[in-house]
Amino acid sequence: MSIKQLLMEADAIQVGIQATEWQQVITLAAQPLVLGGYLQSTYADAVIANTLEHGAYYVFEEGIAIPHARPESGVLKNCFSMVLLAEPISFQGSDKADIVILFGACDSNAHIEEGIRAIVELLESDETLARLRQACNPAEVMAIL
Repeated sequence: MSIKQLLMEADAIQVGIQATEWQQVITLAAQPLVLGGYLQSTYADAVIANTLEHGAYYVFEEGIAIPHARPESGVLKNCFSMVLLAEPISFQGSDKADIVILFGACDSNAHIEEGIRAIVELLESDETLARLRQACNPAEVMAIL
């Protein structure tokens, strides 16, 4: 299943979010996935702990953050969540990001190979990134993807 299909199925796109704390963004991104039965409620805490321990290695210079944790941290089903922030923020001292895609994968191979690769392929177009940043609602995001 594609990222677009998983986002739509989980109803996990949030647009225009005002946030100043990166921990809040991770919790917000995980919320629809927890409610939908894709993640255990402990997953956001695992992502936050992972970030505090290892830094925000998942923030890329294009302003994209791809926070995640290991499958055993509470992944029930493969999933993605997208949060488009009104203003970019720094994650634990990283470069600022305003496109946040939290993902959970059921196994380590899918976690690294499929999850991150799929996100990078989806967002490698500067035009796509610019259009996402202008989107006003989840329907517009779906049309862009």
